[in-house]
Amino acid sequence: MLMAHPVVLRDLLAEYEVLVTLNAADGDEMTRQRLDDVTYTLCVSTGTKDIDAAVVAARHRLPGARTFDDSVLTA
Repeated sequence: MLMAHPVVLRDLLAEYEVLVTLNAADGDEMTRQRLDDVTYTLCVSTGTKDIDAAVVAARHRLPGARTFDDSVLTA
């Protein structure tokens, strides 16, 4: 699977969060379409089928996302 560049994922996440915060789903047609486009692009970019999984996957792929190992298991 092709992986989106972290900068692309960061920008998509930022735009998605702004659109959700502004409640774009209840906005005009152009704003709703942009939210749909960003949602689709995030899903395709992360290889997921729903936006919640896409957001988690995108955040996981950002630089610094896995800097600490907080697991309870030892090697």
